[in-house]
Amino acid sequence: MRRRVASAVVAAVVAVSGGAVAAYSLEDGKGDRGHEQAGPLPQAVADVTRGDMNAAVQAPGRLGFARGQKVGSGGDGVLTWLPEAGAEVGRGGKLFALDAEPVHLMFGATPVYREMKAGDEGEDVGQLKQNLKALGFGPQLAADDEFTPGTVKAVKAWQKAVGLEQTGTVGPGEVVFAPGPLRVDTSEAQVGDRLAPGKTVYSASGAARLVEVDLKVSEAGQRKPADKVTVQLPGGVSVPGRVSSVGASAEAPQGGQGGGQGSGGGSDPKIKVTVEFDDPAQVRGVDQAPVTVLFAGRSRTGVLSVPVEALVALPGRGFGVQVVENGRVRDLPVTLGLFADGRVEVSGDGLAEGLDVVVPT
Repeated sequence: MRRRVASAVVAAVVAVSGGAVAAYSLEDGKGDRGHEQAGPLPQAVADVTRGDMNAAVQAPGRLGFARGQKVGSGGDGVLTWLPEAGAEVGRGGKLFALDAEPVHLMFGATPVYREMKAGDEGEDVGQLKQNLKALGFGPQLAADDEFTPGTVKAVKAWQKAVGLEQTGTVGPGEVVFAPGPLRVDTSEAQVGDRLAPGKTVYSASGAARLVEVDLKVSEAGQRKPADKVTVQLPGGVSVPGRVSSVGASAEAPQGGQGGGQGSGGGSDPKIKVTVEFDDPAQVRGVDQAPVTVLFAGRSRTGVLSVPVEALVALPGRGFGVQVVENGRVRDLPVTLGLFADGRVEVSGDGLAEGLDVVVPT
């Protein structure tokens, strides 16, 4: 009867890309195919199962906020109010106040560069109308870029609601356009400062949470926007997300950013990959908190697999498993495939779903 001995040589180390495992086997004896062992049956066995496998790639990331912008003054005046650092400002929210007059946030990509009034046309006017409708003013406004009499009426209704003079015009001293909600970061002015047009009041980031991951160049090349991922947050909570952007150039990794499985740790140049959450509202955590991102890796459908621990080294003939049948144990050579989640894809003559294989304890 063959016996396992602790002093046997390590038969193999199987390294698999993307966070797979290393398999070790300690064994002596002839190991001929079909060789059967008598005596007590092993106490630990597992089934050969058929199913899908996915070797996810793990990489360390940092929890952060979407890129924002600098919030600046559009007119002359004394800064009379500022929000606190960390405050979030949504559509129609108050960004700051000059001479006790509030400046409000509206969504759009084109900045406010003029006073918009009746008869004007342009993307800025179209943005203004979209925001007025979203805020409940002028629900019948057409989705165009024309500042119509209906727009004047809607502007006056909005100005009355927020405590501004009802002029029917909107300029840089009343609104700031940004792509979305903002989160206040670092102030560059203080209450009491006299500001000129263009003076930065504070820097802001986007309010939506995201994750930044530094991947080695070869790994980042396999990722593309809209790829699905899973993010493991501090505390063990896992939430779904997707790749939003892949950097175009490699950079030296940030200090202290360790390597993880699949991340290509070390000082090699990295490409920044940004991940957005499917539901940002469910994400909580300290800014720059460490997280783990699971990217999809190689996958296999409908394959046979066994626990990695079931592998044994067959002298001179690669790997095998020990099959338990009819009260006896025999060696069965196998060909290895994908490693994932503690299991390994196996194939070979005589291998079938449902077979019992020895799993050493």
